[in-house]
Amino acid sequence: RGGWYSLYPKKATDLRTSRARLLEMFTDTTCDPEIMKNATDTYFSLLQGFIASLDGTKQENKLRFMQNFKWTDTLQGNTPSAQQDAVFELVSMAFNVAIWHAKFASRLAGKENITEVEAKDVHRSLKFAAGIFKHLKEVHIPRLITPAEKGRDLDPRVMDTYMVQCKAEAQEVTIARAIELKHNATLIAALAFETANFYQKADHTLNTLEPECSSKWRNYLQLKQHFYMAYAYCYHGQTLLASDKCGESIKSLQEAEKCYSRAEALCKEYRQTKGPGSTAKPSEQLFFTTLGGLIKNTLQKCERENGFIYFHKVPAEVPQLELKASYGLAEPISFEFPAVSEQCTPEVYTTFDLTKGAKAEKAKPKQEEEVKPMKEPDLKPQKDTGCVIS
Repeated sequence: RGGWYSLYPKKATDLRTSRARLLEMFTDTTCDPEIMKNATDTYFSLLQGFIASLDGTKQENKLRFMQNFKWTDTLQGNTPSAQQDAVFELVSMAFNVAIWHAKFASRLAGKENITEVEAKDVHRSLKFAAGIFKHLKEVHIPRLITPAEKGRDLDPRVMDTYMVQCKAEAQEVTIARAIELKHNATLIAALAFETANFYQKADHTLNTLEPECSSKWRNYLQLKQHFYMAYAYCYHGQTLLASDKCGESIKSLQEAEKCYSRAEALCKEYRQTKGPGSTAKPSEQLFFTTLGGLIKNTLQKCERENGFIYFHKVPAEVPQLELKASYGLAEPISFEFPAVSEQCTPEVYTTFDLTKGAKAEKAKPKQEEEVKPMKEPDLKPQKDTGCVIS
């Protein structure tokens, strides 16, 4: 993604400088959430001076529509969309901030021997990203004069998918923690079931987008859905066995095997599908292979116990997963843009010569026009987490 800001070079030096610094932070490997917050607060507070009314009335800020902004999108290659609207710049830049937080979480989760504090940072970053997506969709995208084009990042379906996926990946951190601390199998099964439902919801949100730009993403969401359904049935099987329902336990674990096999097949399909974004290899990762072994060993245990103690008939119907997690559910962290900078006063506003503003441009760029994307650093994690947000 990329864009530019060149309105009134003598009057908006701070705005241009803060924007350039924020763009640098997206590719700076030393940037952390605190540095990012300082950079975003500075830029957004100044940009609000081009959007909010500065005279205490509800009258539209005349600076809002003076500059044309162009941004590329995560699913649409390097052909940009454009709008002559500062709100478009606000939501587009904030979208990138949310993506940065999700990628920061992925990079941190990819470290060897991640600490408890770092795991909490991963969890918080994903929930914070979800909060940004939610706020943009509900509050600021509706303010755009020109609605977002289908399949673009500001399309409500794309925004919803990112939000739900961030929530799901945050819950993955919770599940890993619950397993590590050997929490109750019922809680783990419920969390896994809720997480699988999140991935299913995200997948269904994309089903009306063009396959060439959404198929790869949907494959990823589907494999994660089946993977966590396998987790849910596996731990639900343990709960049933503990309740002396060995026949139902066996059936639950057999269903876990089926879900796991389907997730494996989807992993291969995902790697072979062309589309935007990088490609993870979840089926080769420890968290994936560990579940396969757990399902196999638990099923064998249940079958042995049934042959020696219970002699229960294995039911034809799979036990219903009527599970609702009471703890550990990830909710987006509330996000608000900072207030208008103190530098943006009515007196400063009067110094802008609106007759020198940018000439009106068509919002939609020519098809052949491309914006050169920002080069991201090669941030290969020490281990592949199998999680990719974009």
